[in-house]
Amino acid sequence: MTVLVNDSGFHADDWTTGFCKDGAANDCVALDLPSDTQPENVTLTAAVKMIRIDFPSSADGRGFTIARALRLRGYTGRLRARGHVLADQYAMARRAGFDEVEIDDALAARQPADQWQFRADWQAHNYQARLRG
Repeated sequence: MTVLVNDSGFHADDWTTGFCKDGAANDCVALDLPSDTQPENVTLTAAVKMIRIDFPSSADGRGFTIARALRLRGYTGRLRARGHVLADQYAMARRAGFDEVEIDDALAARQPADQWQFRADWQAHNYQARLRG
């Protein structure tokens, strides 16, 4: 089982449509991207409603780069990080453009909702905005 994390806490997964691996089919509404995806090679169409990016390790930050690049290319659909994202990384995930994080039950037990919620006010702690004045 998996748990979804967003700014309001833990939630059950509400996406029931499924995912296409690497955008294999033209009629995909949800893409499942590995962490080594080149964001410029992702075909973004109006039909794509969800993109899920894999984080194979909490030390692998390529997913943040992919998310930011997709947002800069104009993707406005739902963007989900999946895998080994830690509560400490939640604010960075949101700043990179993710709407939510999908974690397994074991990680949810080790890092309960209050640890994620502590970082839910991700916009208030943006050091770049503080530096600008």
